[in-house]
Amino acid sequence: MTRQIEIPEGTDLSALFGSFDANVKLLEKSLNVKLTGRDGTIKLTGSDEDVDKADEVLAILLQIIEKGERIDDQKILYAVTMVQENGGFDLKLLGDDCIAVNQRGNPIKTKTLGQKKYVESMRENTIVFGIGPAGTGKTYLAVARAVTALRNKEVARIILTRPAVEAGEKLGFLPGDLQNKVDPYLRPLYDGMFEMLGAELFAKYQEKGMIEVAPLAYMRGRTLDNAFIILDEAQNTTPEQMKMFLTRIGFGSKAVVTGDITQIDLPGGKASGLKEAVRVLKGVEDISFSMLTEKDVVRHPLVQKIIKAYEKYDNEQEKRKKNDKTAHRERTGERRNNRRD
Repeated sequence: MTRQIEIPEGTDLSALFGSFDANVKLLEKSLNVKLTGRDGTIKLTGSDEDVDKADEVLAILLQIIEKGERIDDQKILYAVTMVQENGGFDLKLLGDDCIAVNQRGNPIKTKTLGQKKYVESMRENTIVFGIGPAGTGKTYLAVARAVTALRNKEVARIILTRPAVEAGEKLGFLPGDLQNKVDPYLRPLYDGMFEMLGAELFAKYQEKGMIEVAPLAYMRGRTLDNAFIILDEAQNTTPEQMKMFLTRIGFGSKAVVTGDITQIDLPGGKASGLKEAVRVLKGVEDISFSMLTEKDVVRHPLVQKIIKAYEKYDNEQEKRKKNDKTAHRERTGERRNNRRD
């Protein structure tokens, strides 16, 4: 099947095709079609189903260009995924709202529907759990929302915290005082703040007490009023630590808890406070759970494939364990029956 698509007058075809037709090559590979452009039209060649999907993807990409945004691999692959799995979607659902402006003056916007729902939850709820794999923007978007809340005087300060999993023996061998020892664990939070504010303004805010970065242990015994609090890497909290943190929330405060329940580093097989919180707090008013998936990954496309591969492996291992337990119970039952006989 061959279909010709009229391109709106004034559309920058080079923006759609990409440097050296890189976008065209990615589209052809992802959608199994042949794509050529000439005289204000794009010709699609392939099976009926593949051409229909490619048509929808191109419509989405043209919306992006019309909004003045740049096409990149992430946007292309996300559009392809949404069309293949959901039958297409309206890019306007992502919204045009700017979450924050970074230190270079660039707007920070959501890139997936999962991210959009996550940001909306942060606006509407007092406590939000952002749970998902690496690269989905959990911490980055939370920091962006926190900076916006501080700039708009919605809160008086930002508090960033995360558990230092190796808070015992190993930290003792690191040089410096306690702050020097825990700083490596807090580095991702520093990076996010530097991106939003720059190192100089961040240091100024920190000196004035408007921004605090501290290990989770520092939260015990405090009441945190009028603050935007982010607990990062929450999968590495114990149930006791999670309860302690959540009960620190004071008046006028918001809290965002981020974590990846597939990457728990707690020693000795200890229970994760994040996993328990999902079970205990589900349905509690003013607490929201945003579950991000590999579709919301905005890093290198290979990250999505890695996450999918690990999920498949983990599911197979879990299935094998269940089968082994079932087989063990059956063998045990047979031995008992044989003894009775």
